[in-house]
Amino acid sequence: MPEVTQAVGRAVEHGLGTPVLMIMASMAALLAAAGFHTWWVRRHGHAPPADDAGARPPAVEPPAGTAGPAPAPEGGAAAEESALWRMRTTVRDAPGSLAVLCAALADRRVDILSLQTHPLADGTVDEFLLRAPGGLTGTELASVVSAAGGADTWTERADAHDLVDAPARVLALAARTALDPAELPLALRQLLGRCTVRSLPARAPGADGVPAEGTLEGTVLRLRAPEGGVITVERPYLPFTPAEFARARALAELDARLGPRLPRGRDVLTLPQGSDITVRRADSRDLRAARAMHERCSEQTLGMRYHGPVGDADRYLNHLLSPRHGRTLAAQTASGRVVGLGHLLWDGDETEIALIVEDAWQRRGIGSELLSRLVAMAAGAGCGSVYALTRASNTGMVAAMRGLGLPLDYQIEEGTLVITARLDPASPAAVRPPHGERVGRE
Repeated sequence: MPEVTQAVGRAVEHGLGTPVLMIMASMAALLAAAGFHTWWVRRHGHAPPADDAGARPPAVEPPAGTAGPAPAPEGGAAAEESALWRMRTTVRDAPGSLAVLCAALADRRVDILSLQTHPLADGTVDEFLLRAPGGLTGTELASVVSAAGGADTWTERADAHDLVDAPARVLALAARTALDPAELPLALRQLLGRCTVRSLPARAPGADGVPAEGTLEGTVLRLRAPEGGVITVERPYLPFTPAEFARARALAELDARLGPRLPRGRDVLTLPQGSDITVRRADSRDLRAARAMHERCSEQTLGMRYHGPVGDADRYLNHLLSPRHGRTLAAQTASGRVVGLGHLLWDGDETEIALIVEDAWQRRGIGSELLSRLVAMAAGAGCGSVYALTRASNTGMVAAMRGLGLPLDYQIEEGTLVITARLDPASPAAVRPPHGERVGRE
C-alpha cells in the first residue's frame, strides 16, 4: 500500500488533472486490496469469496455492478417468503471447517449469496450474505452456525443494497474521497458498517500517541488524519479485522496524497431584492474572509450563532471550515466579500446544521438558501436527520427550519433550542430547489 500512495503522490507532483488522479488512485487502491485479499485466501485454503457483504451505500437504487438475483430457496418458495441476512462468525482455520458450516446452512435451506474471509492469527472471520426462509430468525440462524463450529456469531437483517459487489463499492468510495475531502468520514462509515466516526484536531486530548500507520484495538481503530490529528472509528459490536483496518487506512492515505481540494462549481443567484449572490463550497483557505465577516457582525448575531463569549467566535472557525468535520457553504457578493456561512457538521452519529449571515445581509433569503442546500447535502449523504442548536429567541433560524417543509422536533432546555428535522432522501422537501432565482453556474 505505501507504493500505491507514493505513486499517486508522484502523479500529483507532476500536475495530472483531478479526473486522472481519481481514476489512478481508485484503481491502484482496489488492485492492491484485491491482491492482498487473494493471497490470504489461497494461503488459508478457503474457497474464493464472492461479493463483499459490507455496509450499504446511501443510494436509493443499487448502483452499477449490483449482483444479479439469487435463486429462490428450494421448493419453489416465493421471494417474499425469504429474507436477506448479513452474518459474521469465526471458524477454526482448519481444512473442512468452512465446509461443515456451509453444509449446516444448506440443511436449513439457507443460500449463501456471498462470502468474504478475514484471516486472523487464531482463526478466520467469515462474513456471509444469506438468503434464508422467512420463518428463520436471527437467533435460530446463530444457533445453527454455533452447532456447526462457528463462534462469536453476529447476525443482522440485510436488503438489496448489500448485494453491491466489492469492486464497485470500493471504487465508488475511492472516487468520492478523491473528489472531496469532506467525504472521508462518510466513506469510512459506509466501508465499515454502522459505526461512529470522530475527528480530533492535533492538539486535542487523545490525539497524541497514534503512530503514522494507525492503531487497531478491538472495536476501535485510529488513523492519522491527513491534516494532523486523529480520526477515530468505533462500533459497539464486532471487533474490526486487520483487512478492514487496511482498507480504512488506504482511504485515509489516498486522501492525504491528494491534498487540499474542493469540488468545482458555484451557483450565482439573484435574491428577491435583486442582488447577485454566489454560493460555493468553502474550506480553511477562506479563514481570513470568514474572520473579516465576523468583524462586521454585531455581538447579537455572533452570540446567536456561537452561544458563548463573542471574543471566542474566531477560534471556532478553524474547526468549522475544516472539511474533515463536514461541509461548508459560503455566500459571496459580486465583489468577493463573504456575507454568510452555512455548516454541515458530522457529529458522531448525528449531523448538525449551523448558519451565520452578516447583519446587513439578513432577511434577504440567504439563510434559507444555505439551509436548503445543506439539507439536500445531508439527505444525499444518507443522513436520517439534522439538528440545529440555537437560542430560543432566534426566530430567524426557527422560521428557516420551518420553511424546509420537513417533520420537526423541538427541545428547549435553559433557553437553548434544539430543532431536529427528519430527512427522507426521496422527499421533494429534502432536495427542493433554492429560493432564489438561479442565473448561472460557473
